[in-house]
Amino acid sequence: MKFRHIRNFLIATIFLISFYNVSGQDFNSHVRYGGGIGLSFGNGTFSGSLSPSAIYQFDKSFALGVGLNVGYNSWKNHYSSTVLGGSLIGLYNVIPEIQLSAELEELHVSRKYEYDGGNFREDFWYPALYLGAGFRTGNFTMGIRYDVLYDRDKSIYAEPYAPFVRIYF
Repeated sequence: MKFRHIRNFLIATIFLISFYNVSGQDFNSHVRYGGGIGLSFGNGTFSGSLSPSAIYQFDKSFALGVGLNVGYNSWKNHYSSTVLGGSLIGLYNVIPEIQLSAELEELHVSRKYEYDGGNFREDFWYPALYLGAGFRTGNFTMGIRYDVLYDRDKSIYAEPYAPFVRIYF
């Protein structure tokens, strides 16, 4: 999937939200913000990530939003990677306590390996489509999601399954 596909999805999302807003709803009262922060380090390794997101809560059951993903990983003198991308997310509460989600993520991955004096570099786009389910209480949701497009050779994640925690204010 190319960047233009993400751009088209973002334009469609903004159009839908704008159309809904024109129908008399107060836009700002329906927007919720959240995201994630990750930090890990030790013995020559470092990993950091920042993933802000915003959703538009159409009603008590349905929300649609966008997110930004930025990450950096390194292993002293051996490996480094930079990850930049965006995502579209849809959330549906079957009942107030059970939330289903679908998230389309497109990441640009830049990896650099240095072993035995040799260097190897790769740059590529990696798409992911996560389907998930979680338990929700108030602004907090925790659950598990599965990447249906998972490719073991290209993914920055070790497995297609991943636990998640979401908090939107």
